[in-house]
Formats: sequence, structure tokens, C-alpha cells
Amino acid sequence: MRILLAGATGTLGSALIPMLLAEEHHVLGLTRSAAGAARLAALGAQPVRADIMNVEELLAALDGRRADAVIHQATAITGVPFLHRHLYATDALRERGTAHLLRAAAELGARRFLTQSFFLGYGYHDHGEQLLDEDRPFAVLTGQRGFDRHMRSLRSNEDQVLGTPGIDGVALRYGMFYGPEPATLRLINLARRRRLPAPRPSGTVSLIHIHDAASATVAALHRGRPGQPYNIVDDQPVTFEAYFHALAQAAGAPPPRQVPSHLLAALPYLRALMVTTHIRLSNRRATDELGWTPRYASCHDGLAVLVARTASAH
Repeated sequence: MRILLAGATGTLGSALIPMLLAEEHHVLGLTRSAAGAARLAALGAQPVRADIMNVEELLAALDGRRADAVIHQATAITGVPFLHRHLYATDALRERGTAHLLRAAAELGARRFLTQSFFLGYGYHDHGEQLLDEDRPFAVLTGQRGFDRHMRSLRSNEDQVLGTPGIDGVALRYGMFYGPEPATLRLINLARRRRLPAPRPSGTVSLIHIHDAASATVAALHRGRPGQPYNIVDDQPVTFEAYFHALAQAAGAPPPRQVPSHLLAALPYLRALMVTTHIRLSNRRATDELGWTPRYASCHDGLAVLVARTASAH
């Protein structure tokens, strides 16, 4: 299969390329820079230099090419966002970037289209103790302007991909990423230096290891039902306090210091993410329909392997 991959040089895209190549797919990797093109070539993908936010540039770069599928993994997130504005560039990629990639899919003759969605589309609030499946309301507006901007972008992304005629669209609602990627490694470093305080009380998050996210994406490429979203998460939701403790334990560091959650009041986005939001997601649809199971059932498993491999590499 010939696949156009947006976000090819990102953490998830970089993990996805070797899996796609192992199945003998041909990967066209989008990148804006010469350095990105060199990285993609080293991975075995064919680089295509274009900015997906510039539709004319994108279509010109792809002129004369063909593809069977498009995978949209483009974001501008480089770590845990502290403020609403840290997500604005990603909001634009989910709205206009998705529209541009759908135009590219039409020009390429690609019918299959997978897009990156996100667990926080279920809403920044306490969802209770139950596991949420994909039939729960998604990207519902609340009247809170800062959060609604992100909800509109998530809704636009999924509506475009799942509702465009002639496109077999699938939305992958990933949990919060962790694994061999910069944000997790920074958190581990902070834990070792005892500079990673754990808020208490804290919110609940559904996580997914980067490599499990990539393997689920490959499974969805083959077996995802058109028009369907899938929760891509591990088996065990955790509180942020428990996650930070797991980071410290994996790093061989003392338990993190606990800090009162009200100290985050000056950062309303971060407080909503880490304190007031409780989202426990079910991965049942993904395991049943995609034939996929996460290698790492919990962050405790994934972090232990990550730290061991990092230590052996040095």
C-alpha cells in the first residue's frame, strides 16, 4: 500500500514508519524542512517537503503522485500544554490541516483516511468511575470559550474525516502519550532531580505507550471500520499523582513531593487537565474490532522497559 503520512517526523510518526515499512508499505512522509527530509530518508520513507497548512504548496508537492491511504498524525504539541494558547497551532492543524489533507487524498486517489483524535474530546470534567466507550458524547461545547476552541477543532477533525463522501475515514482517539519521547524523558529527569511535584487531589488520565499507539494505527489501517472512532488507550487508567509516582519509581528516584492542587489555580488549562478532569476510557472496541491489544497494559510496565532500555543505551 502507498501511504501519505502527515506528522511523519513527530514522535508517533517516527514510531509508525518502521512498522509500516515492515509490512512492505511505501511511505510518503510529509515534512517542512531539509533536516526532516533527511531523517525520513534515514528511516526508509520517501520525504515530501510541504507545509500542510499551505494547501497550494501541499498539492504542488504531491502533484503526479498516487497513494492508497492518508494517515494524519500532525500536531504542534511538544509536551504537556500549560496554557490554552499552547494548543492553538494544533487546533488549526485539526481544522484546516485536515481539510487540506482531504483535498490531497482526493488528488492522490486515496480512499482510506486515518486521523489522530484525542481522549480529551470527551470533555474536561469528572466523568465518574465508569469506563467511557466511543458512543459517549464527544466534543460537546460547554460555553467556556477557552475549552470550546479545542472542542470545535476536535469535532471538525472527526466530522471531516468520518463524513466526507468517498473517504473511508477512521478516527483514533488516543490517550495521553508516554514512552521514548521527549516529554516523558523530561518528566523522568525531573523526577530524578526531585522537581516533579504530584498534585493532590489529582485528575485521572488514560495513557497509551507510543509504540502501542503506532501498532493500533497499523491495525486500524487494515481493519478499522469506515466512519468509526476508536479509543486507543492501555488497560489501566491512572491518576496524575499515581503516574508521577510511577515515573519516579521507574527512574529509581524517591516518591515525588505532594503539593496542594489549588496551587495550579493560576493555570486554568493545566489545572483542568491534571486536577478536575477524570477520564477512564474503554479500549474494548479497538481490541475486538482491530485485533489489537496493548503490549503495555499499564504505564508501570511501559516505564520500566523504557528506563531499562535508556540505561542500556548509555
